[in-house]
Amino acid sequence: MAGFDDLAKQAGDFIEQNKDKIQDALKSEQAEDISDKLLDGIGEAVKKVVPDEHDAKVDDVKGNIDKSFGTE
Repeated sequence: MAGFDDLAKQAGDFIEQNKDKIQDALKSEQAEDISDKLLDGIGEAVKKVVPDEHDAKVDDVKGNIDKSFGTE
C-alpha cells in the first residue's frame, strides 16, 4: 500500500502546484466543447432509460453540471 500512498501524495502535490493551470483548463473553450459533447451524450442515454416525465429534470441536472466546466 506504500506505493499507492506515494502515488496519491504525488498526485496531490501536482494538483497543488498546478491548481491555477488546472482551473484555467477547466474554464477553457476546449473544456466547454468536450463537456457539452459528454453531457449531451450522457443526458440522451439517461433519457432513454427513465420515463419521459423526468426529461426536464435530466436537463436541469445536465445544465447545473455544465456550469462547472468551460466558458458557458
